[in-house]
Amino acid sequence: MPNITLSVPLDLYRRMKKHPEIKWSEVARRAIAEYLAKIEAEELSSDEVLSLLGDEFREELKETPVEKYEEALKETRGAEWKRLSTTRTS
Repeated sequence: MPNITLSVPLDLYRRMKKHPEIKWSEVARRAIAEYLAKIEAEELSSDEVLSLLGDEFREELKETPVEKYEEALKETRGAEWKRLSTTRTS
């Protein structure tokens, strides 16, 4: 696996050192993967996304009432707001 060098502020480094049980390289790897997935998802058109998800998903999408998607979106937004409002920042 290739290596990269990552610079972090001294304060952040000191805080990380207080938690030696955490594999920080894995945390960084996951964060990078999630960010790339987000960027790549924004580059795809809705038709491209649907083709990647397959015919079975497309049929399920057609059969599901819009209200169910609206409720799921509302719940997701609420959960994301809760996550962001409780996340500590430096």
